[in-house]
Amino acid sequence: MTIFWGLMIPFIGTTVGAACVLFMRRELKPLIQKALLGFAAGVMVAASVWSLLIPAMDMSEDMGRLAFVPAAVGFVIGIAFLLFLDRAIPHLHIGCDESEGPKCTLKKSTMLVLAVTIHNIPEGISSGAVFAGLLTHNTNVTVAGAFALSIGIAIQNLPEGFIVSLPIRSEGKGRGKAFLYGTLSGIVEPIAGGITVLLAAYITPILPYLLAFAAGAMIYVVVEELIPESAEGSHSNIGTIGFASGFVLMMILDVALG
Repeated sequence: MTIFWGLMIPFIGTTVGAACVLFMRRELKPLIQKALLGFAAGVMVAASVWSLLIPAMDMSEDMGRLAFVPAAVGFVIGIAFLLFLDRAIPHLHIGCDESEGPKCTLKKSTMLVLAVTIHNIPEGISSGAVFAGLLTHNTNVTVAGAFALSIGIAIQNLPEGFIVSLPIRSEGKGRGKAFLYGTLSGIVEPIAGGITVLLAAYITPILPYLLAFAAGAMIYVVVEELIPESAEGSHSNIGTIGFASGFVLMMILDVALG
């Protein structure tokens, strides 16, 4: 049950965020959206460093000066994996009119959900990898540290669920359908995390690579989507302030609980 709730916490964050659309009457103000996007980016960067890359290098300390190799290799593979998904899956970023990936006839709302789903996959893998390390009694992973990562991802998912639901609502969809779409964008997280945990016995030798893989995938999302969206137009400093707030909060969570 500890692992179950650990994997479900990020999804609960997305659901709670999406539920805000049930009470909102208007679209989210651009300044607030910038702050929330920046905040999410800050949380993801801090989680990638403290919860994923540093533990990956700690697990490889027996390699001596080459302890960076699993972290570096996994990180690059994670970037490449998200680049592949970006090109292979049709999706639409928030605030854009032109879709990315293969040409298709999917509805705009569906492609919005797919865009968020793409970068929820590495978040699910990251929480699953940490709990897999816990399950295999890896000394570099603690219960508090694993839950710190899950809580951090859940906090980041709050604005994410909110931001993906509102455009769907503004398209004319009902509140219930907008909430459903926002919630479904996060369902891939416990699924990806659960699969990772089920493979725990097999991934133990490559756990450092897997942690770094999740970090690389998350950083790709930050650089490709969140930071550009939070910085475009005027008042880009709002996104920067949001980034700093999210980074500091996640850093405190990880160090205090880990």
